Amino acid sequence: MPVARSVAGAAQSAPDGTERDIGMSAALDLSKRRRPAFRLPPGACDAHCHVFGPAATFPYAPNRRYTPEDAPKEALAALHRHLGIERAVIVQASCHGTDNRAMLDCIASDPQRYRGVAIVDDSFTDKDYDTLHAGGVRGVRFNFVRHLGGAPDMAVFRRVIDRIKDRGWHLVLHLDASDIVPLSEMIRSLPLPFVIDHMGRVPATEGIAQPAFGALLALVRLERCWIKVCGSERISMPPYREAVPIAAALVEESRDRVLWGTDFPHPNSTHDPDEADLVDLVPQFAPDAAAQQRVLVDNPARLYGC
Repeated sequence: MPVARSVAGAAQSAPDGTERDIGMSAALDLSKRRRPAFRLPPGACDAHCHVFGPAATFPYAPNRRYTPEDAPKEALAALHRHLGIERAVIVQASCHGTDNRAMLDCIASDPQRYRGVAIVDDSFTDKDYDTLHAGGVRGVRFNFVRHLGGAPDMAVFRRVIDRIKDRGWHLVLHLDASDIVPLSEMIRSLPLPFVIDHMGRVPATEGIAQPAFGALLALVRLERCWIKVCGSERISMPPYREAVPIAAALVEESRDRVLWGTDFPHPNSTHDPDEADLVDLVPQFAPDAAAQQRVLVDNPARLYGC
């Protein structure tokens, strides 16, 4: 598949002139990561995680905005064993652009437990889409976030939707909180199921009364809308208590269309989270076993078929 444009944020300069992300290296040191106190239920799914490289095998897009440390499928699998996660959805990261090979390679390593979300453009043919579907892809992601390059070409956006809407796939939207209100009308008109990443990136310090969160709740009430209660480390700082009311309100509002994930390896994060802290947030925003089962097991199984 073609390698096309890559959009992303950045951290510090790399020798090749691109910017290097502050995330972890390919050698995942689990000795620095505790085990969570909360025991995940059997079949728990990390519905938002990434693989990066290794660059020697799966090069990063030449016009990427950041260069991450390698975080290959082996690092992801080791983390999941450490946390007690049995299934995962691998979301294509923008540093790889539309070259989805690293994500597909990860799925192929355990196709019963892994599914994927791709990044595509107008160059993809029906055969390319068939290959992605056979490889476990069930959705396409578009970034609207400013530090990742801003809104996509909306003509391409609409044409891709036309290509995937009859495949049983869904759309994944990565938004800035400030864009939820102005984009709400467009989002409401989408003709297929869609997933909003990272709780809409609403700043947790502004609480549940902020206009952006009200607009997000209105979208979540749509039957086509799914929401990810991941990204607590993106909207707050450790120990992430301020994110709990946001996530709890979303779980309450959309019980059967809520997903959770680690966001490993946290590209462009302001800090290096311990994923055990993120796991231990789950019983704080989904306090009963039935809600935990839906968010962690049943909902991702229904959307992704794994």
